[in-house]
Amino acid sequence: MTQNREPTKALERAAEPRRWPWELYAPRERRRFLLVLFLIGTSNFVDKNIIGVLLEQIKIEFQASDTKLGLLSGIAFAFFYATLGIPVARWADRGNRKFIITVSLAIWSVMTGLCGFAATFWQLAAARFGVGAGEAGAIPPAQSLLAEYYPPTERARAIGIFMMSSTAGYAVALVLGGWIAQHYGWRAAFAVVAVLGMGLVPLTHWMLKEPRHAPGFAIQPNTRESTFAAIYALLGKPAYRNILAAIVAYFLMAYGGMVFIVSLMIRAHGLNVAQAGATFGVISALGAAIGTFSGGALGDRLSKRDIAWLPRVAGVGMIAALPLYELALYAPTIVVMAPLLLLATAFMWGVSPPMYAALHAVCGSKRRAMAVAVAFFFANLIGLGLGPVIAGFLSDTFAVAHGTAQGLRYALMVVMVVFLPAGLFLFRAARFLKTDSED
Repeated sequence: MTQNREPTKALERAAEPRRWPWELYAPRERRRFLLVLFLIGTSNFVDKNIIGVLLEQIKIEFQASDTKLGLLSGIAFAFFYATLGIPVARWADRGNRKFIITVSLAIWSVMTGLCGFAATFWQLAAARFGVGAGEAGAIPPAQSLLAEYYPPTERARAIGIFMMSSTAGYAVALVLGGWIAQHYGWRAAFAVVAVLGMGLVPLTHWMLKEPRHAPGFAIQPNTRESTFAAIYALLGKPAYRNILAAIVAYFLMAYGGMVFIVSLMIRAHGLNVAQAGATFGVISALGAAIGTFSGGALGDRLSKRDIAWLPRVAGVGMIAALPLYELALYAPTIVVMAPLLLLATAFMWGVSPPMYAALHAVCGSKRRAMAVAVAFFFANLIGLGLGPVIAGFLSDTFAVAHGTAQGLRYALMVVMVVFLPAGLFLFRAARFLKTDSED
């Protein structure tokens, strides 16, 4: 009897109505998933960015140069974060994304805790390698899930809300990390955020759902396509290549420049670590809230008329941010710097929702995590990996003639120029987006 029933079950499954993944869940469930992913993203960016507010204390304890600090905040984190991202993404495009995210969260939280126990600079660098390895399984699978929880016409806004987790994490890292570091030292800051991350592990396991496990899921993972074939297909699209180039340039600024902003406030404007962390944390949070909501809403609205508006909106934001950042960095006082930095931050974060929505439009549903991971591979190795090192090296070089405060100021002003080519790449991507779109 069992043998006779198997073909019947197979026929019943084949006869089930096939639905798009975003049709499987009610709006309330989607909001719940988005909240959980937002908290995961916040933890991800807290652990990634807390190093920025701790650099001055680490510099003093280990007698490190700005170049070494750039190495610590850049390539020490980015190496495994970038290289492991592609195999993990391939796994995510075929397997259980909820499981991948849960395990990754546990790993990066443990490794962040170990940063606080480092006895030497190089032990701290090794622990940061581990944090990067764990976080490789966070953003690509999370964005892949979001792109299936939400339909294309609502995707930019959902991604925008999710990307705000980076700002929330950045603000928590700066404000909470700065306060803890000021009162208890940099080691305690690492320990506290590690505990907060571990607290999210059971929530992630129980609250998220994998659409591929739901009855009637319309898109089956592409198990036959090799990793090389998937990458080749993505890079064969002009729109994808130009979006990729824009993301690389964006990361070069976002990490090469932003990681030293707190240090600039301390050196050039006389703030202590808690004041600088709180100031930049509040500016980042407000700017990101304004930028991501505006960028996501505008991208969704204009893309209904023409999907090419997604990269166009992002391109305008990139180019508009450049003069604002230059003025903010050159400002003589923190009172002048703060409002300019707020406006620049709003434009910077406003580009993320339409830029990543454009990425998902061209990658196709079966390569979502891979598309993000390939972009992050290049963006993190060059932007996150080399950006802080380049900024630190320029700072040390300019400091010989201009002092440490002015040297850092000039270095960051040079790094910010990459906004211009980033915007031009996005305008070029808009020319090919309709042809290359798979959504």
